[in-house]
Amino acid sequence: MQYVIPIITLIVGLVGGFFIGVFYLRKQMEKMQNDPQMLQKMAKQMGYNLNGRQMQKAQQMMKNQQFSGKKGPAQGQGQGQGQGRKKK
Repeated sequence: MQYVIPIITLIVGLVGGFFIGVFYLRKQMEKMQNDPQMLQKMAKQMGYNLNGRQMQKAQQMMKNQQFSGKKGPAQGQGQGQGQGRKKK
């Protein structure tokens, strides 16, 4: 019995932390798609220097993504990468 409560607490903490992290990440991504400076800052941190055309394309790609968890026409169809059969 003395091991049950810490294990349950650990599991609840991990699950809660996961969902809080997902919520926070979605909010950050939603902010980023509306703020070009934030997107530029993230790209620089990753080692990329985006020009104006690349920034517009990145913003458009982010707007096509839906971070709210709602399924729309853009989700669930894949981008053709890693799907289907491999050619011999």
